[in-house]
Amino acid sequence: MLTLFTDSDTDITPKIAAEYGYKMISMPFTTDGKTVYPYENEEEFDFHAFYNTLREGALPTTSAISEARYEQYFEPEFAAGNDILYVHFSRAMTATFDAMDKAVANLKAKYPERKFYEIDTMGITITSFIICLEVGDMYKAGKTAEEIVEWAKEEVLHFGTYFVADDLKFFRRSGRVSGLAATMGTLLGVRPIIYMSEEGKMVSLGTARGRRKALEQLVGYIDERGLDVEKHRVVIGNTDSPELVAEIREILAQRYGDRLNLVEVVTNPTAGSHCGPNAVGLAFHVSHR
Repeated sequence: MLTLFTDSDTDITPKIAAEYGYKMISMPFTTDGKTVYPYENEEEFDFHAFYNTLREGALPTTSAISEARYEQYFEPEFAAGNDILYVHFSRAMTATFDAMDKAVANLKAKYPERKFYEIDTMGITITSFIICLEVGDMYKAGKTAEEIVEWAKEEVLHFGTYFVADDLKFFRRSGRVSGLAATMGTLLGVRPIIYMSEEGKMVSLGTARGRRKALEQLVGYIDERGLDVEKHRVVIGNTDSPELVAEIREILAQRYGDRLNLVEVVTNPTAGSHCGPNAVGLAFHVSHR
């Protein structure tokens, strides 16, 4: 038997996880000295309340999880005779997978007959989300772990993400975006377009002046880089910004009618801690990132 795993940084919720057969690993964030593990004790997360705390001035931090916690997630599956396929966010963005590697090595020494597969989505939030759903489709169709991993080797970098943030103080504090000018800010009306690079990092791709121009530029990347877009999902991600979602849906409808398979998700709180509220982005199948 094969058990799928993913983590909360991929925007997968318990409801979606159950639909595709995933088990969830919770990635924590800390606010005012309190560390929260999303979905560990509840099926739903109050995104609006979380993003309101950011609007009110909270600046959460994020952290890796321990080797022991990874073992707690994985060992029951190995002990039950199941192999594991873990679809996770980018290794290039965190040190948490060093702890995971140690945990897996310990468990494989204890259960040498078991296999552990992983797919690095080379992204986070909606980049990972769209790949998780593709993998989930294959898993439900009866594909083997080896077949899914081979697919990922060819396809991971054919899923791109492009997004725009409203308040750059979160990015400046976290230092997670390459090429982002520290002086660039919303007072100038200039918004950076950020994408997930082939190295699995967030990189500033360009700028747009004004919100509407920024959203039109995001949609423009579908024409510029999209590949077989209508055969795959197009995911709209947002950090509690329904008005931006409505506006980008309007632009998409004007350009593509109802030809796109649109899926909307709210960005998980760990990633949201780095980009702040009022951000919006698109993930879709691309010729290249």
